[in-house]
Amino acid sequence: MAVPVAFFALFFAYPVVAIVGRGLKTDGAWQFGRIGTVLSRPDIIDVLWFTTWQALASTALTLLIALPGAYVFARFDFPGKQLLRALVTVPFVLPTVVVGTAFLALLGRGGFLDELWGIRLDTTVWAILLAHVFFNYAVVVRTVGGLWSQMDPRQEEAARVLGAGRLAVWRRVTLPALAPAVAAAALMVFLFTFTSFGVVQILGGPAYSTLEVEIYRQTAQLLDLPTAAVLTLVQFAAVGGILAVHTWTVRRRETALKLVDPAQTSRRPHGAGQWALLGGVLLTVLLLIVVPLGVLVERSLDTSGGYGFGFYRALQSADASGSTFLVPPLDAIGNSLRYALVATLIALVVGGLAAAALTRRAGPLVRGFDALLMLPLGVSAVTVGFGFLITLDKPPLDLRTSWILVPLAQALVGVPFVVRTMLPVLRAVDDRLREAAAVLGASPLRAWREVDLPLVRRAVLVAAGFAFAVSLGEFGATVFIARPDNPTLPVAVARLLGRSGELNYGQAMALSTILMLVCAVSLLLLERIRTDRSGEF
Repeated sequence: MAVPVAFFALFFAYPVVAIVGRGLKTDGAWQFGRIGTVLSRPDIIDVLWFTTWQALASTALTLLIALPGAYVFARFDFPGKQLLRALVTVPFVLPTVVVGTAFLALLGRGGFLDELWGIRLDTTVWAILLAHVFFNYAVVVRTVGGLWSQMDPRQEEAARVLGAGRLAVWRRVTLPALAPAVAAAALMVFLFTFTSFGVVQILGGPAYSTLEVEIYRQTAQLLDLPTAAVLTLVQFAAVGGILAVHTWTVRRRETALKLVDPAQTSRRPHGAGQWALLGGVLLTVLLLIVVPLGVLVERSLDTSGGYGFGFYRALQSADASGSTFLVPPLDAIGNSLRYALVATLIALVVGGLAAAALTRRAGPLVRGFDALLMLPLGVSAVTVGFGFLITLDKPPLDLRTSWILVPLAQALVGVPFVVRTMLPVLRAVDDRLREAAAVLGASPLRAWREVDLPLVRRAVLVAAGFAFAVSLGEFGATVFIARPDNPTLPVAVARLLGRSGELNYGQAMALSTILMLVCAVSLLLLERIRTDRSGEF
């Protein structure tokens, strides 16, 4: 645990504490009175209220739309199931900037619906809610569907034999067994929507602001560190509470029922009702996921002279973007790939060591450390990025001009995915295999290399794929620390969207399409090597 603890202490806790301290300290004395002052401001109360109710609404809407999909993927066997499963997961690994861009192309001014029927939903809460459902659909499908596919259907059949109707079976047998997984999925969706940044920044306009967006505005635009520090503490407390409840629900889910092989529970649909359900889910996936992604591609090809690759060719020139960049926007692709590869290596080392440590020890301290590893997913990435600038500025850690700063920030987001992917597989390795290797004279290192590694090789590849995808799309922290001559893809997209003009808009769509395709290819490769279908991600 030494390496993960040191990594998180230096590159997560230290920057966050430093930025909060700078905002709440005056002449070395803490000014806790600022907390009450800030939280009593009407504009901040409005931000807190909107952040909470939109997260609750997004969570409820996501569960309503995604639970039928979870059932279909868990219990039905149909052609193209694995490809469709990968497709619905693509939005989850897309950068929030790309998600916002896709819905802007669909719902915004001059967007697809605006041209067809004159309907505009950008700068409305409906665009935000729909984008959140798009982003989190896979969380419910994978988390709930993973458990649903392993539940023994004979329990439901026994209840039917004893005279219970379909509704009674669902209410008294299925739902209680699924409750821990539904709660875990709901908490994760709430966490991601409560801390939403890129989606609200692009689709909400000036009318809507979540805590994360407000922290960015107070930090980057108004330079009001006291207000930003208070909001960071509020978000930290909320995220800590959510993760504590989530950890409890995960433990309940792991012991909910005796599970069976998913291959024993899936079957071909039969009857008009089941075929109608399958058709409804396929239609939902088409409208909710395929259409926004398709419109994004269409807008990247729609130039004033007709369809073509003009916007893609313009990415090769720095002058074409109106001095938005010091380098051609196309360079952002190479930068992002290099940064993401380095971040993936860091995340694998740190997350792999943390997962290995968590399998060897038990107790409240280790369970608490497990929950702490998830904090980077919810704590303000804006605060972390700005904290990097004000803390890592003195030898021996003067990294402000170093390229490694971006991969370090990206790795913080990748580590939780590595831990959550590898931990169930490592826990499934029988300790007696290691003991037998030790009895035969193998050192701990050799036992790991010849016993554990062959068993977890696929999990390592899956963890690497997820870490690469989320590192590629990290935006909240890198928007502060990515240098103008080395922008990442999400930062480049945000800068292009922030400038007026058809060319800038088209280039943003083109870069978003490229980033979407890279993430989609990564997901398709992961689905081919993935063996465990019950994981959270």
